[in-house]
Amino acid sequence: MGAQSFDRSEGFGERLLGLLLDRARLLPPQMIAPLIAEGVARIGGRDVSVLLQDYAQELLVPLPGRKLHVGQPEPMADSPAGRAFLRGDIVEVPQARRGVRMYLPLLDGSDQVGVLALTLDTVGDDDRRLLRRLASLVADMLVTKNAYTDQFFQARRREPMSVSAEIQWSLLPPLTMSVPQVDVAGALEPAYRVAGDSFDYALNDNILHMAVIDAMGHGLDAATMATVAIGAYRHARRVFISLDEKYAFMDEAISRQFGPDHFVTAQLMHLNISTGEMELVNAGHPAPLLIRDGQVVQQLESATTLPVGFGGEMPRVREHVLQRGDRVLCYTDGIIEERGAGGEPFGEERLIRCVNRLGDEPSVGVRADLRRLSHTLKRERGGRTTDDATLFMIEWHGGTADHLASLG
Repeated sequence: MGAQSFDRSEGFGERLLGLLLDRARLLPPQMIAPLIAEGVARIGGRDVSVLLQDYAQELLVPLPGRKLHVGQPEPMADSPAGRAFLRGDIVEVPQARRGVRMYLPLLDGSDQVGVLALTLDTVGDDDRRLLRRLASLVADMLVTKNAYTDQFFQARRREPMSVSAEIQWSLLPPLTMSVPQVDVAGALEPAYRVAGDSFDYALNDNILHMAVIDAMGHGLDAATMATVAIGAYRHARRVFISLDEKYAFMDEAISRQFGPDHFVTAQLMHLNISTGEMELVNAGHPAPLLIRDGQVVQQLESATTLPVGFGGEMPRVREHVLQRGDRVLCYTDGIIEERGAGGEPFGEERLIRCVNRLGDEPSVGVRADLRRLSHTLKRERGGRTTDDATLFMIEWHGGTADHLASLG
């Protein structure tokens, strides 16, 4: 018998996506997997897998489900699925026996959810266009249904998670955001035991609002304080304008709730994504690093401000201007205060050397580069992460006109 013919025309593709969207609205979460497999089968696809990023950003793990192909987790660093995920593009691998194995990034906006893997006998441009749209729809379904179930969380979790880490992960915005003018990405360690570290951001008109915090202590106490700090920050962000007002609002919230012996260090920033002008308030936090052409050129210093909760005076806001392509790396003290086997702290100089060494290699985007830096630092520390260690990176591409000109 000859190969079965499947309709992959644009008209059929639109009808298929519409059908999947209509059916997905009312389906319970456990029925999303067979719906995806059924949709892929209609265009001749087989061996469908949905791979989700684990919390440590080391593996892509298969989502279990009826009609899905559930294989072994695939390493992020060295696999076709990992390349598709980190680069945000389709990867195709010809199969020895028959067909092409395709790996499509699951993108919800610019946030990378995972990878859709499937096998087709033959692949053309029409197939790629249809599958890109299908992958976008699958990502939307996973993000939407994730709010109604623990199944996706359980698939992503590779080891027991502490209560404090559960709280912190539930607080986070998407780990990555990308728009033409700016990219952001963050990473939390230890992924399954993090307590007092967190970050937050929001893009309101042309202003990117960002915060990185580190609540004193460990466990639930630190997680509770971080929750109040992030909640106060978001409230202030949605009511006030200036950085100094945000600091004052957070300071009062922490002081009233926890008393004078508790504090949170914080890095608060505004970035005008059209001009590259950045405002910075540093409340007892390590100074961010300015990275230009892959190398650290300076620390972005600001006036000394007491940590949040100590009732400090209204801070002075420091201004910096970024150049197109500049990156700003924020980190918490768990990165540089981790001690080696001999008792010596890791230190800022060693952090900078790691950043510069990775800057000598070709960039594959902020998300992939930050993940690579995070894992490099962990290896350099001998795999030890006894305190929370958070990284948050911004890359400014230039205003809209500059960005479009660079693409021309």
